[in-house]
Amino acid sequence: MQDLLSSIAANPWLRAVSGVLSLTLLAWAINFVARSIFLRLVHRVASRTQSRWDDRFIEQRIFHKVANVAPALVTYVGIGWALGVGPEMLADTPAVDLEATSQEGLLLAAAILVRRVSLAWVVIALTTAAGGLLHAGNDIYNEIYSEAKNRPIKGYLQVLNIFLYVAAGILVVSILADINPVVFLSGLAGLTAVVMLVFKDTLLSLVASVQIMSNNMISLGDWVEMPQANADGDVIDIALHTVKIQNWDKTISTIPTHKFISESFQNWRGMSESGGRRIKRALHLDMGTIHFLSNEEVAQLSRFEFLHDYLQTKQKDLVVANAREVPGDDVVTDQRRLTNVGTFRAYVLHYLRNHPTIHQDMTLLVRQLQPGPQGLPLEIYCFSNDTDWGNYEDLQADIFDHLIASLPEFGLEAFQEPAGNDLKALRQ
Repeated sequence: MQDLLSSIAANPWLRAVSGVLSLTLLAWAINFVARSIFLRLVHRVASRTQSRWDDRFIEQRIFHKVANVAPALVTYVGIGWALGVGPEMLADTPAVDLEATSQEGLLLAAAILVRRVSLAWVVIALTTAAGGLLHAGNDIYNEIYSEAKNRPIKGYLQVLNIFLYVAAGILVVSILADINPVVFLSGLAGLTAVVMLVFKDTLLSLVASVQIMSNNMISLGDWVEMPQANADGDVIDIALHTVKIQNWDKTISTIPTHKFISESFQNWRGMSESGGRRIKRALHLDMGTIHFLSNEEVAQLSRFEFLHDYLQTKQKDLVVANAREVPGDDVVTDQRRLTNVGTFRAYVLHYLRNHPTIHQDMTLLVRQLQPGPQGLPLEIYCFSNDTDWGNYEDLQADIFDHLIASLPEFGLEAFQEPAGNDLKALRQ
C-alpha cells in the first residue's frame, strides 16, 4: 500500500488523477449533505412556522439553488491541491503561459480553467437564486399588502431581474475570459445602438409600466375593454412586457404593456367603485296608440294606488289652468288634457323611484327621445345598485318585462316592425 502511494506521489499525472477523484468525491459528499440534510432541515422548519414568506421561498426553490454553490466552492478551493498546484502559482496567473506543454504548465492551466468555471457556476447559481427571491418577493407582496391589487410591482421586479441576469452574464464572461468587467463594459459602449435596438420593447414597456402604475390606469381585477385588440374582460396579470386579460368567453388576450399608453381603452373600475351600473334602454311606443285620456280611462287608471293620487292632483291642476273666459260660443278653447303616454311616463318614474334595486342617489330619468320611423322612444336612464353582471341583466329584464306588460293598461302598444305573419294576415 505504501509502495502504491509512493508511486502515485512520484508520478504527477497519477497524483493529479487521484486528486481529481478525491475532490470529486468530496464535492459529491458536500452536495449530498447540502441537499439531503440542509434542505430537509429547511423544509421541516418552514412547515412548522406560521409565516408564509418561507413557504414562498421553498416554492421558488431558492434554497435548492443556493445549495448548488457548495460543491462549486469546494471545487474552486480544492482544485489546486488536487492537481498539485501551489496557491502562489494560482495567485500569479497573469504571468503564467497557459499554452505551455510542460506537465506543470498543463496542470496549472487545468487548475485555472476549473477555478474559473467553478466561480462562474457560483455566479450563475446565486443569480438564479436572486431571481427566485424576486419572484417570491412579488408573491409575498401580493398576499400581505392590500395595495398590491392597485399597485403591482411585478413589472419593476422583472426589470430588476433583467438587469440582474445581464450583470451576471457580463460577470461570467469576464471570469471565463479573465477580463476586468469594467474593461468588458467599456467595449460594449460602442454597441449602445445595437443594445437599444435589441431592448427597444423592454424600454418601451418599462416606461409604460411606470406611467401605468403612477397614474393607476389599470390594476388586477379591473374590467378593461380594448376593441382594437378584441379584448373585453378582467385583467389577470400585469407584467413588464404584457398585460393578460381574461375575456368573458374565458379566452386570454395578451396585449403589449405599451399599448395601454399609445392606444385608447376603457376601464370599468369607476363603475364598480361607484356602486351603481347604468341602465340606458328605450321602450319604443306605437305613436298610433297615443291619445288623450277619456273620463272612463281616468277612472280605470285611478284604481292603481299611485295613479289615484297622481290623477287627482293633475285634474285639479287642469281645472285651475283651464278656468278662463271663452271669447265666443263658437270658439274652442285650447285646454290642457291628460295623455296616456304622459300618465305612463309618470307611472314608470314612480315605479323606478320605489324599486329596491335602483340606486336612488344617482341620475334617474324617464324621457322621450325624438320620434322616428320606429315610434316614440321612451328612454329609461337610471343606475342599479348591484354591479354584478348577472344581477344587472336580471334587473333590466324584470323592469322591461313589467313595463311592456303594463302598456295595455294605458291603451299603449309597443312598436315593432311588421313580421311575416302580419303581412300574411293583410294578404288574407
